Amino acid sequence: MKAILTGHTRGLGAAIAGELLGRHIPVLGLARRRNADLAQRFPVGLEQVELDLADTGSLEDWLAGDTLATFLAGSPSVVLINNAGVVQPVGPLGAQDILSIARAVALNVAAPLMLSRAVTAASPAAHDWRILHVSSGAARNAYPGWSVYCATKAALDHHARAVALDKVPGLRICSLAPGVIDTDMQTEIRSTPMENFPLRERFEAMKRDGALTSPEDCARRLVDYLLDARFGEMPVADLRDFAS
Repeated sequence: MKAILTGHTRGLGAAIAGELLGRHIPVLGLARRRNADLAQRFPVGLEQVELDLADTGSLEDWLAGDTLATFLAGSPSVVLINNAGVVQPVGPLGAQDILSIARAVALNVAAPLMLSRAVTAASPAAHDWRILHVSSGAARNAYPGWSVYCATKAALDHHARAVALDKVPGLRICSLAPGVIDTDMQTEIRSTPMENFPLRERFEAMKRDGALTSPEDCARRLVDYLLDARFGEMPVADLRDFAS
């Protein structure tokens, strides 16, 4: 098995990469910068590509090359984890920056969909493909100030539902909400002005009450589920519904 993981440099992505590598699963990490800590901890098994996934043209050019196919060559089982994403722009419609909207849609939606297609095409030797979109409760519940984030995460959920209906032999897909995790994104949310995100106090309370999951614990449970025979039975799921 080999894994492609986006956003592997910090937070949940870094923890997922460490969990996979710790289980001797080679990882190709795609992000704007390299993860020096992971490279030091895992001198074998980790390949890194510096790529701005919000730049659709750059991603298209990279996919036209042979790096992905070379990494996946000969592997009978392939995993793609679409983890990279942004919560910005946050705020009511009139306050949203136009370029931030475009960047969010490119990173949160276009990149996962492009990579999902590319991975299946680049690995003809595989008979087991597993695609995991890191979704959110915001995909299934609307929140004030998060119209772009909610919409982009909901797009991943519906993509997984539709791909599952295609019934491609050997392909399993799930858009998985991982729960609320103690990452830089949560810090960003708690620093958002109340007028842009009226529910900020809810997230402040979760941090204060110790209700946030650590990236490492979430990554362990996420990888357990990803590798489980049940993966893909439901195209949309919540990690909190499965035993730890």
